[in-house]
Formats: sequence, C-alpha cells, structure tokens
Amino acid sequence: MRILKALLLLVLVVVAGLAGWLYLAPPELIRVASGYSAKMVCSNVFLAGRDPQEVLAVDVQAPGHPLLRLVRVSVDRESGIVRAGLFGLFGEGLALYREGQGCASVPDGDLAAARAVPALPPRTALAPGEGAWPDGETVEPAASAALDAVLDDPALTGPGMRAVVVVKDGRIVAERYGDGFDAGTPLLGWSMTKTVTSAIIGTLVRDGRMSLEDRALFDSWADGRAGIALSDLLGMASDLLWNEEYGSVSDVTRMLYLEPDMAGFAASMPLDEANSGGIGEVFEYSSGTTVLLSRIWQDAFDDPAEALAWPYKVLFDPLGMRSAVLETDARGTFAGSSYLYATARDWARFGQFLLQRGVWQGRSLLPVGYVDWMVEPHPASGGEYGKGHVWRRAPNARLPGPNAELPEDAFFLSGHDGQSVSVVPSENLVVVRLGLTPTDRGYKVGWLMKAVIAALTG
Repeated sequence: MRILKALLLLVLVVVAGLAGWLYLAPPELIRVASGYSAKMVCSNVFLAGRDPQEVLAVDVQAPGHPLLRLVRVSVDRESGIVRAGLFGLFGEGLALYREGQGCASVPDGDLAAARAVPALPPRTALAPGEGAWPDGETVEPAASAALDAVLDDPALTGPGMRAVVVVKDGRIVAERYGDGFDAGTPLLGWSMTKTVTSAIIGTLVRDGRMSLEDRALFDSWADGRAGIALSDLLGMASDLLWNEEYGSVSDVTRMLYLEPDMAGFAASMPLDEANSGGIGEVFEYSSGTTVLLSRIWQDAFDDPAEALAWPYKVLFDPLGMRSAVLETDARGTFAGSSYLYATARDWARFGQFLLQRGVWQGRSLLPVGYVDWMVEPHPASGGEYGKGHVWRRAPNARLPGPNAELPEDAFFLSGHDGQSVSVVPSENLVVVRLGLTPTDRGYKVGWLMKAVIAALTG
C-alpha cells in the first residue's frame, strides 16, 4: 500500500507539474493551434453566421494537425470574444470581432489595444443592386446540359467544394453550392487576398500616392533592405528571409497567430544571405511580404481611419462587393496576405474586374495597363508568378500527375485549401471555386477549367 500511495503521489506530482507547465509556458505549437482555432471560429461565426462547434470540427479539426482535435473553443457573442485552448485550458488563443473589420487574432491578450484600432466608417453602398449580375443579384443560368454535367461531377468540382461560379461574357451562367452554403455565404479566400492587395496598391498608384519603384520602404531598413522596391515585393522577389511552411511553428504561422503586429514581425526579417542572387533575382513566396505591402500602402495615409476605409471606398463598393470584409491584425494592419471574406459571387466580381483590365462600368479604377503588368510573368519565378501577386500556373500544378492544357493567357488567384479564381481572357471566362480541400487530396482545378471551356464551346 505504501508503494501504491507513493506511486499515486508521484503521478499526481507529474500531472500537476505538466499542467502547470502547459498553463504557464505552453509550447508555441499549442499556442499556434489555439490561436488558429480561435481566429477561424471567430470569423466564421461573426461574418458567415456559422455554428462555432461545426466550424471547429469541420474547418479546423478534421483537415488539420492532430493536436487541433484536443482544442476547445468558447464564444461570447455579446463581447465578440472567442477563446480557444488545449482542452479549453492551456495555451489560450484569443480572437476579437470588431464591427466592419472582422476578427483579429490577439496573441498578446491585449484586448484594449485591439479595440483601440480606429473604427471603420459606415459603408454607404450596401443596398443590393438591381438587375442582372454583376450590377444586381439576378442570375439566369444558361440552358446547357454539358455545363450542368461538369458542375455536377464531384471529381471535377473537387472534394469539399463549397461554391463554384462560372462567369461567361460578363454574366453568371452556372453556379453550385455545397451543403450548408449558398450564394449569400461569405467564404475565406486565404492567399487569393494577396491579389486583392495588389489591386488596392494599384488604386494608390493611380491616385499618385505610391510608385512601383518606391524604395527605403521602412525606417528600420537602413541596411541593404533599403534597396527593395515596391515592385520587388509585389513579385515575391524581395530577397527577405522567410519560411512559408504550414503545419508547424514557422514564420507564417508565427506571424498569423503569435504576433499582434504582423507587419512589425515581417519587417524584422533580414535579407537571405543564402540566396545566390539578390533583390529582384530570387522568387520566394511569402505571406509576410504581402502584410508588409499592406502596412506600406496604409502608411501612405496620414489618417489611419482613412486608410481602413480605402479598400471599400475605391474597390469593394464600386465593384458591388457588398459582402467583402478585409480583416486587420490586432494593431490595425490589414492581413492582406490571407484574410478577405466574400461570397463566391463577389469573388467572381473581382475576377471579372481583372478580366476587364481594371475597368468597371466604363470607369478605370486602376492605372491603364496595371492589370497587364500584374499578370506579366516575373523573371525570378520562371514564368510561374506574375509581377503583381498573380499566378500564371494553375493551382496545384506542381502536384504529381498530369495537368490540363489551358489557354496561355489564363491567370489565377490561388488560396490555401483549394480556393481559386481562374481568369481566361481569350474565352471571356471567370471561374470561382471555393472549398475545404487540403493539398493532400490532390485536387487540380485546371481539369475543371478545361471541362468548363469544352462545355461552353462544344
């Protein structure tokens, strides 16, 4: 009995010590898991109106790291606070909803600082437009058995599909939605947001507030980084050190879930001394780069509130993207790398805007030729990436297996877990495909594009 009691006491001491360690100094991987869970649940609850436990189970736990299955969340709808933690106790993740700005991860727990970010002025163009899409919301599907067959084929729309919208000659001709989702559901674009950030910068270039050749972009860059041009950042060729790997604690997951000032963290990155080239010579895909771009263009304004209103004033509202919410971090920098929520139809509006080379309702919202510059392949990328945050190869083309042959002028917005907007100017075609489709499922949207083109032209 004495031995059993001693063993029991030892076990209790070990458990108590482990619990104390997890509570007082949780490993960063647990903090990332908790922060990610809180942020995803917060945005989907307050922006998309979804059930928090469904979001946790379906969006966070099912496709993610095994550690996420041990995370629990709580939602305070009145205060807009979402908390998450391992077993609900350890490594607390915190996210805060702010009206008009969506949710921000608050890894330092400073809710007061997060709430001190200037409020977004009320939007003035929120009433639904009248008539056919894109001016209004009336959609008249094309009478096409061939196109219906394509969109009803789960092998082509992909596992976890949540929305597919096909736009031909400026009109939605077909759309499909997954169970629990519809035309009014805002969906996360992940890295498709990067292309939107590039367009926002284009509006400031048109306004004379910025130049693509601007250098000395941060006061802290008094070293070789002073030679980085805005165009280098847009082409993902800044030569800044960065690790974009997901599934562990890396630069990108640290920035998104452990740093309240995302831009400050990204700006601290040094030049990559291991690169054989230099600034403008080596392609390095980096979400930190796009957050830096967000901070740079916001700093072009003297008034932070004016900067927060700018994307809505000059882009989202003119395009009729009434559902669009571009989220900020806890210090007020737009998470322009990752966090734009919009309905599939509104993502289609943005794709159509790019197809029309930045012209909307007869008015150019971007500098003449800017979209052509965006899609022109950057030399550092070997032809795969454009000069302005646009992909020139179809998403997941690097995965094993054959790829569909698509028109040479096609370009793409691509986001984590299977988000894409495919634009084919020669076919006057835009296809939005959104879902929850991890890369390991092997899905390639290029085959959907090929089938859609064949159905529309056959």
